[in-house]
Amino acid sequence: MIKKESRNVNRTKRHARIRKNVSGTSTTPRLDVFRSNTNIYAQIIDDEKGVTLVSASSLEMKLKKCDIETAKKVGEEVAKKAIKANITEVVFDRGGYKYHGRVKALADAAREAGLKF
Repeated sequence: MIKKESRNVNRTKRHARIRKNVSGTSTTPRLDVFRSNTNIYAQIIDDEKGVTLVSASSLEMKLKKCDIETAKKVGEEVAKKAIKANITEVVFDRGGYKYHGRVKALADAAREAGLKF
């Protein structure tokens, strides 16, 4: 019998490979994305200090669906909060997900709202 690993286990392995090369600093923190079936979350993290500087999520914003439009709103919100906290440049961490769909929509919306990455 073939034993398959779950999609989330495979995603965590991909994320670990990505995290070897992507790290946030004080000058350019890391924009991390996590998506579930029901919500999408974005955090801006300073990995040197181990501190979350800014965060936004569809759960926090009380958005019901989790689709591309919701991801765009979360991306805009995290960018607004980041600019308010004097963060203009970040490193994007896709969290092991494909750069497609909701993850891409969040990143594009954050770029349009003023973040550089």
